[in-house]
Amino acid sequence: MQSDQSLIEEIKSGSQAAMEVLVKKHYRMIFAYTYRKVGDYHLAYDLTQEIFIKMIKSIKNYSGQGKFQHWLLKIAVNHCRDYYRSRAYKYKDKITKIDHQVVDERKNVEDLLSKKQRSVKVKAAIDQLPPYQREVIILKFYQGLKIKQIAQLTEVKEATVKSRLKQGKDKLKSLLKGVDHDESVQSNQQNR
Repeated sequence: MQSDQSLIEEIKSGSQAAMEVLVKKHYRMIFAYTYRKVGDYHLAYDLTQEIFIKMIKSIKNYSGQGKFQHWLLKIAVNHCRDYYRSRAYKYKDKITKIDHQVVDERKNVEDLLSKKQRSVKVKAAIDQLPPYQREVIILKFYQGLKIKQIAQLTEVKEATVKSRLKQGKDKLKSLLKGVDHDESVQSNQQNR
């Protein structure tokens, strides 16, 4: 398989095939990050396409310093931040909150005990974190990045990343304990 650098050189020379290879090579990683960030498959698909369009438009500005994957992930991080600042997100967020209220009223105990529901709860808990904590949690635990890499991507100090990780993990534990406690109370009441 060709290196990112050689593909980039071919792209700068006008090779469409090299562009397709480069996109295919990194698509899964960018989609995974975006999906974990936004939690909606179709939206993640759309945002991933937009991220690659941005990459294509700015590939001639890529200096070759540092890993290409890191550069591309930085585009993804910034694009997701832009999405969360957008009017479309704010509108969708209001609709989603209303939908969640309706769904929450209809849930039953069996659904809460399933493994899939556990991952939904973790996702919901992550969604409740402030954006700056959610971002570092996703980059650390879902993307497997190191503190230093996260600091570079998010343009904050390593100490800030560590602080955000600790605060985010503590808040997640608290949120998930609350859910587990609520489940055991409901289960006990139902068994009476």
